[in-house]
Amino acid sequence: MRAVPAWVWLVAIVAVSAVVRFSLAQRMVAPWIMVDELIYSELAKSFADGGHFLVRGEETGAYGFVYPILIAPAWRVFGAVPDAYTAAQAINSIVMSLAAVPAYLLARRVLRPPLALAAAVLTVAIPSLVYTGTLMTENAFYPVFVCVALVLTRVLERPTTRNQLGLLALCVVAYATRAQALALFPAVLTAPLLLGARAAVTRFRVLYGTVAGFAAAVLLVQAARGKSPLELLGAYETTGHQGYSPLEVAKWLLWHVAELDLYLGVAPLAAFLLLVLAWTRLAHAERAYLAAASALTVWLVLEVAAFASIPTVERIEERNLFYVAPLFLIALLLWVQRGAPRPRVAPAVALGLALLIAAIPFARFIGVEATADTLALLPWWNLQEHVISLGHVRLVATLSAVCVAVLFLTVPRQYALVLPLLVFVYFAVSARPIESRTSFASRGALFQGIRSLRADWIDRRVGRHADVAAVWTGQPDVHVLWESEFFNRSVGSVYDVGAAIPGGLPSIAVTVGRDGYLRDEDGHLVRHRYVLVDGSLDVNGLKRGSDVPLGINLWELHRPVRSLTQVEGLYPNDTWSGPTVDYRRLECRGGSVRVTLLADASLFGRSQTVRAAGVTARVDPGTPTTMTVPLTGCRARFTVTPTKVPGPKDRRRLGVHFLSFEYRPR
Repeated sequence: MRAVPAWVWLVAIVAVSAVVRFSLAQRMVAPWIMVDELIYSELAKSFADGGHFLVRGEETGAYGFVYPILIAPAWRVFGAVPDAYTAAQAINSIVMSLAAVPAYLLARRVLRPPLALAAAVLTVAIPSLVYTGTLMTENAFYPVFVCVALVLTRVLERPTTRNQLGLLALCVVAYATRAQALALFPAVLTAPLLLGARAAVTRFRVLYGTVAGFAAAVLLVQAARGKSPLELLGAYETTGHQGYSPLEVAKWLLWHVAELDLYLGVAPLAAFLLLVLAWTRLAHAERAYLAAASALTVWLVLEVAAFASIPTVERIEERNLFYVAPLFLIALLLWVQRGAPRPRVAPAVALGLALLIAAIPFARFIGVEATADTLALLPWWNLQEHVISLGHVRLVATLSAVCVAVLFLTVPRQYALVLPLLVFVYFAVSARPIESRTSFASRGALFQGIRSLRADWIDRRVGRHADVAAVWTGQPDVHVLWESEFFNRSVGSVYDVGAAIPGGLPSIAVTVGRDGYLRDEDGHLVRHRYVLVDGSLDVNGLKRGSDVPLGINLWELHRPVRSLTQVEGLYPNDTWSGPTVDYRRLECRGGSVRVTLLADASLFGRSQTVRAAGVTARVDPGTPTTMTVPLTGCRARFTVTPTKVPGPKDRRRLGVHFLSFEYRPR
């Protein structure tokens, strides 16, 4: 094994990781971290089609362009979106697995080759590689961040002009990948000070001078444009206008450090702190590595904690923090290489980090939001559902951490390698519930958006280059719009009818006039060959397809879009009815209306009755039911019994869901 070159082992590590991650990524059947995944698919698709970065046809500079460029070949090569989605997941698996290469090179600066290879393995074993199944910038930012750590360490060892300028250029690439990389700039300015403040200004004058000059130029340019420097944050510009409370940020800082401790399994952080405490006895390369790791971690954790303290966020954002994991995993291996030293402070350090786990309010953060943002909590969520109560999670997690701390303090030095091996096992055991939760979220998102047809059913019906507009009335689940838009290249313009679309993406506001025609804010009629809309609008065209359980219809039109139905009795931006619903049909010469109804199983435990024009239908909870009612004077009135008020937070009197209305002429 020693005769095999290190590069061969490294290629094998990357290849095995990519294959394993791609196979697991196939369990992600649809995007589910919305609207982020939709945004990056739109950027990649538009770049592949015409070299532009467009979201719903509009130019945007609010998002990093590196990741969309990386996955754009998937949309360029494959016409069908499901195939392009799979190809993008393959790209993710390769790109994120490549983090093993800079991790190995970083580790080699302080570790022997075998241990450096172990660091590469641990780097691609962390649970966060589950994001390879998603269209998220994490896939590109992870290897880029490790590259920044590598180059920063090299700069601290050899601060040549070329190295310093190369480091800043790499930070710019990181920023173009993810705006969160803004924290890297103060980090690279802080790291030299940790090696000696007096000599730092002289030895790193190119670094400090370039940053100062660039910052001044940016301020002058933005001032000349009449723009705020915060505009450079893109989609995160609003974070610069927030008021931050030092106490709130400190609280979230504590929780994020504790959660990082839990994520890594205590031992890597303990080893890192013991190395820092042994600073004067370390070699120059080791101090350079620790200075780089410390600066990057502190600034990144501080940035993430401040972001998490914003009232609209308020959750542990592990997804923005896991990038530092390799820095601590390398520290654990370095501690082992140095003979696993345990000075007098070791018990206080190890047990203190174990008890830090108790600071995490598990009961507050275990829930649906943790699925996308806080992966380390998902195994404990799974344990809470099957073994222990929610109130006992904190105790069990803390006791488990104490056991790890005791092992860290007592394992014989000649067997110290068991600790990184146990970390690897910890990652592997955690992966199962994490994969299960995230893949379930993906399947749930697809079920909410596309239920009875293939994901790209619109493209299959009318072709990928057809002119299909989506009209959002606020009634169906917004995943209907997002998933249809994602999987079908033919879906272009998006209109909203009196209801803001969640997610904040561009859309065109339209109104439905008394004559039924849809008009934009300038009074122009809406014209498209095909329209995708929920059943609350029965438009003047030929129905080309339907997702019946969701009440979504695809219409072909040869005239301006006109709604031929007027419905009263449904709650705004919802499919819920009240006790009565009135239906009216325009351009009507008798006939009937066929409605699709759904009773809510969470609100009603027994069947409901819907009556209209002498027709009675029994609607069982959770089962879509259709009824056809003859029209009298082009009208029909539906009565629903029983109805119910959900509770003090929702005082509406609810009946059933009216999913769709379909006019049937004589």
